[in-house]
Amino acid sequence: MFTSVIISVIAGALCLLVAVLYSKNSSLRITLGIIGIVLLFYGGYGYGSMNPLAVIETYDTGNKVKVEYPVTRVQVISPVEGDSVSCRILTMGVYPEEHNKDIWVLLKPSDNKFYPQSDYTNTSYKENGKWQVVTRFGGDQGEAYDLYVYETDATASQFFSETIARWKAEDDYVGLQPEELPSGAQQIDRIQVNLARNCRGIH
Repeated sequence: MFTSVIISVIAGALCLLVAVLYSKNSSLRITLGIIGIVLLFYGGYGYGSMNPLAVIETYDTGNKVKVEYPVTRVQVISPVEGDSVSCRILTMGVYPEEHNKDIWVLLKPSDNKFYPQSDYTNTSYKENGKWQVVTRFGGDQGEAYDLYVYETDATASQFFSETIARWKAEDDYVGLQPEELPSGAQQIDRIQVNLARNCRGIH
């Protein structure tokens, strides 16, 4: 498939080049030009079907609490306690300068299981005393969620990353029982939010 796409693009480009440079026969130029355009479109479509553009995930942000400096502990600054949130939000927080552990957000909906959250870096993104992670909800409108923040050692981070990868591969997000949480994960903050709309079936 890839070879035929490359051949189509090269042949299309050659047809267009000949059509532009060939001046003796206008009908032949038009024919070659049309063939060249068709081949280029085919090649572009074939390449796009093999290498689709990544879907850009969108998310909302919630209310924020005012940060008191100097920061002495890891904490959530958005969303805030009692917020009504969308299906995808950006959870944000702060951490003290000396903090060197990974930060994870885990959601606990009404089924009382834990669901670690990640974006493309798996752990929450940390920079200059601030952290953030895309957080995805999947319940019913009005459902209450506990949003937990954990700091983890390398072993616990690996466990959460491998768990998420397995759920994605199986397309089955079964959640973790409390006793399944790794010993290297320590809870450091918790707030409760509720869903502003139905998010069932949205990942």
